[in-house]
Amino acid sequence: MQTLQPFINGQFVASKTETYTDAFNPSTGEITARVPCCLPAEVESAIRAARAAFPRWSATPAIKRVQVLYRLRDLLDAHMDELTYLVAEENGKVWDEAQGDVLKAKEGTELAIAAPSLLTGESLMDASRGYDSVLYREPVGVFAGIAPFNFPAMIPMGWMAPVCLAAGNTMVLKAASPTPRTALRIAELYREAGLPDGVLNVVTCSRNEVDAILNHPDVNGVSFVGSTKVGLHIYSTAAAAGKRVQALCEAKNHALVLEDAPIARTAAGIVNAAFGCAGERCMALPVAVVQESIADELAAAIVAQAKARKVGLAYDKTSELGPVYSAAHKAAVLARIEEGLAEGAKLLLDGRDCAVPGYENGFYIGPTVFDRVKPGMAVGDTEIFGPVLCIKRVRDFEEGLAVMNQNPFANGSVIFTQNGYYAREFARRTDGGMVGINVGIPVPVGIFPFAGHKRSFFGDAHCLGKDAFRFYTESKVVTTRWFDEEEKKKDRTTTWDGTI
Repeated sequence: MQTLQPFINGQFVASKTETYTDAFNPSTGEITARVPCCLPAEVESAIRAARAAFPRWSATPAIKRVQVLYRLRDLLDAHMDELTYLVAEENGKVWDEAQGDVLKAKEGTELAIAAPSLLTGESLMDASRGYDSVLYREPVGVFAGIAPFNFPAMIPMGWMAPVCLAAGNTMVLKAASPTPRTALRIAELYREAGLPDGVLNVVTCSRNEVDAILNHPDVNGVSFVGSTKVGLHIYSTAAAAGKRVQALCEAKNHALVLEDAPIARTAAGIVNAAFGCAGERCMALPVAVVQESIADELAAAIVAQAKARKVGLAYDKTSELGPVYSAAHKAAVLARIEEGLAEGAKLLLDGRDCAVPGYENGFYIGPTVFDRVKPGMAVGDTEIFGPVLCIKRVRDFEEGLAVMNQNPFANGSVIFTQNGYYAREFARRTDGGMVGINVGIPVPVGIFPFAGHKRSFFGDAHCLGKDAFRFYTESKVVTTRWFDEEEKKKDRTTTWDGTI
């Protein structure tokens, strides 16, 4: 069992704290690491290191900064299996999902490599007669990244760090205490890639230290991914302190399934989206809003396909569904299943007694499917973050769209149909920020923003895409006027002959 250390100013530093939390292997239930709750002075030293590194790093030409990211990309490739195993072991994703997590970190790095082009500004000669205006994009300063447990590679090291650093800023990353080892390892790879000391720092700490970060005068912005309750606190606190904020929060994504959708293929898309990553992703698909005429047939197909998924160790390459990340979270998901039963939803597939032989202490929950979930039932309206799918039945497109748009969350939304008119209407009228048409998980590639709406996002600029470069830079507009030679001669004459 490891005792982890924060990464500050280019090196791992033994924490002096007396408070540690345990990190687990969710597949076995075994403790794998002791995670320090860094002392306020240690978090302060990380911020000081980032502030001290900022002048030199921000003055480094963008084309030079991204050379580090080129080397990092190669290191991510070279260490792909190591990082994939690490994600699987500490988070519980099965192998392909864990590898996808690391590949998304690589994708964010490749987006950041384009910084010399994406940081270019705008200009206009003769904006007014004789006046030229140029807009520059400049680094902001020190950013805090506050990462969740569910994507240990992609979110801190794909969404947050690469563009932040490529834009010339420095960062203090608060890694999730249940899953910090991936971020710490990639920070080490950043150092190997040639990143100067202090540009990227990684700490683990409690909410008290996070609040200190939000109010710290040397922190200029905050990027957060997590629950809506915490996201609102971070957004209001940091914004009140004059910082820029992006807070990506909860979701309850819905899919509308019309009667012309192909049953088997649609069921496969829903099962993959609902139960992949054990449902622990903000772009999971926990609700299918199904046209009544095909609801029985689709529900049967979903149950049959969900039953066939092999539950097992995350790092067993034959597993198709791994554990949830912690014992406490398993208990919370099981409680939500009980809540759904109490509300009157019909349980078609029960995953509560799932166990993997030889690993009974692992945090496993099997695929769980509720049918006849009504609007207003908490099990169908609020985020569970586990392998639980709810089926809501509707008469037609209009009722289905209304049911979806009533939800306060709007990260993503999906429609399964072969009808071009309804697909277009859905794309136009849905509240979801990321829309799938016959695509169960409509996460865009990194050149587009991760664009949640409503109570799924608080801030002005999303992560990824051009939005990320806007968030991590501030604009400066320079207006210039030059005087011609005749004017200068007149000025000199006027100046020296004493006349007015």
